[in-house]
Amino acid sequence: MVKQLICINCPLGCHLEVDDSDKENIKVTGNTCPRGKVYAISEVTAPKRVVTGSVPVANGDVLRVSVKTASPIPKEKIFDCLREIKATRAVAPVHIGDVICSNVCNTGVDVVATRNANKI
Repeated sequence: MVKQLICINCPLGCHLEVDDSDKENIKVTGNTCPRGKVYAISEVTAPKRVVTGSVPVANGDVLRVSVKTASPIPKEKIFDCLREIKATRAVAPVHIGDVICSNVCNTGVDVVATRNANKI
């Protein structure tokens, strides 16, 4: 089956055609760099995404801090990850890069803070 994708690895946004009818030999055309081929194969075999959200902060100078997964997680785990983030609370002080939730949904990926919160 031939799929149409737009590469998101760089600003060029190459229009890719991916033929995955032979799972052992996936063919990619339209990419102007090797990253496009890697992206396309990953997208049709095991898509992953970075998940973002926010969590409440106790005793902080802000009510919430933004968070994200430290690296992409499998696409099918996104909603489970969001539920886990929603159930998480942080306590000030929080610094950018602090682990807010480790090994989210048993993916081996941590959820980290992307905003600071000072203790009041």
